[in-house]
Amino acid sequence: MKNLQKNVIMRFSIAAVMLVSMILLAIPGKASAADELGIRAKAAILIDADTGKILYEKNANKSLGIASMSKMMTEYILLDQVKAGKIKWDQKYKVSEYAYKISQERALSNVPLRADGEYTIRELYDAMAIYSANAATIAIAETVAGSETAFIKLMNKKAKELGLKDYTFLNSSGLNNAQLQGMQPSGTPNKGENKMPASSVALLAYNLLKTHPEVLKTSSIARKTFRKGTDDAIKMDNWNFMLKGLVFEYEGVDGLKTGTTDYAGLCFTGTAKRGKTRLISVVMGAYSADGDKTDKKARFDETKKMYDYGFNQFSTEKIVNKNQVVKGQESIAVKNGKEDTAKIAVKDELSMMVKSGEDKDYTTKIILDEKSLKAPVKKGTVVGHVELTNKAGKDYGFIDQKSSKLDVVTTEDVEEKGWFTKMFSAIGDFFSNMWNKIF
Repeated sequence: MKNLQKNVIMRFSIAAVMLVSMILLAIPGKASAADELGIRAKAAILIDADTGKILYEKNANKSLGIASMSKMMTEYILLDQVKAGKIKWDQKYKVSEYAYKISQERALSNVPLRADGEYTIRELYDAMAIYSANAATIAIAETVAGSETAFIKLMNKKAKELGLKDYTFLNSSGLNNAQLQGMQPSGTPNKGENKMPASSVALLAYNLLKTHPEVLKTSSIARKTFRKGTDDAIKMDNWNFMLKGLVFEYEGVDGLKTGTTDYAGLCFTGTAKRGKTRLISVVMGAYSADGDKTDKKARFDETKKMYDYGFNQFSTEKIVNKNQVVKGQESIAVKNGKEDTAKIAVKDELSMMVKSGEDKDYTTKIILDEKSLKAPVKKGTVVGHVELTNKAGKDYGFIDQKSSKLDVVTTEDVEEKGWFTKMFSAIGDFFSNMWNKIF
């Protein structure tokens, strides 16, 4: 009888636990973006290309191999030089021994260059941007800086200028130095690769599109023939398989740069535009559902997840109005002014992508640079900035804090007190202080 009671109690207990578990699982919790997307990659990030608002990130601040995504920096520097008139598109390049030898390595992505050949910068740029041609990239670096060694200094300088973090540039192409046949840039190791966090890669792409939007005219080309009509003609298929007409086509994709090495794995910096919205994505070290790190489809599958998430679940909303006054922070103290305070307000409006329904969850707070100003005060004087907080949950902020900074300014002039008024104020302050000391 006792054994029967024990069995009944045990079965009832198991059933109760199962029932509670089923109820808990059925209750919809607020999942994080990472849980929602399940991105299969070492690192990933998704941003709004207009404001730099970060919509999603995973392990985005860890420095990892970037492979041929490095070529975005080479593109940036070249386009800077072209815009400045220092490099011409029809300028001819005579092939160096270094570029020639690397170009003959067909196991790498390359267009073969003739040892005695001459090529225009436009031809080399197309080969780099469309086909990720490594020797063509070296040729561009040599043209811009005289040598790839000198070009590395320009890459580091530009990275610092853009505010990139935790970056390492060993060469212009993104290959492992061990693949450069002992001709790697002077002062760099015999092996090793370029590295950067996903957040820095996204910041690089963000600035590249802001400064040189014309880069998309080339990055969006799905197929092109190098040196068409010559004996050296070679078909170049873009490695970005999400472009229109290619196998993993995704509406709106028109860039930007893939990258693959054994060390970095499958990487891709992409961008897509639908309507007025443009997104920038980065995946690094992508892998398939079964863990395959060599399945080239994986980086595009994970990118698609992020684009679907961004385009379907976010919208651009106005969060802060121009000349908006923040309740409880309407003014700033003014010393020696005819008025004791000056009115303040947010200088510009801020519209940004937010998850659907969360635009009302943002609150604004003014952070003042100083507690008070000294008269005279001019209208439009910057006194601080706005800090945004999402009370509903985690907010990733912006990829570039400088460009997203909202200034707070004075909205009126405050004149300085006259000498006579200041004298009587000083006397009043003196006796007030004496009175306080006595009593």
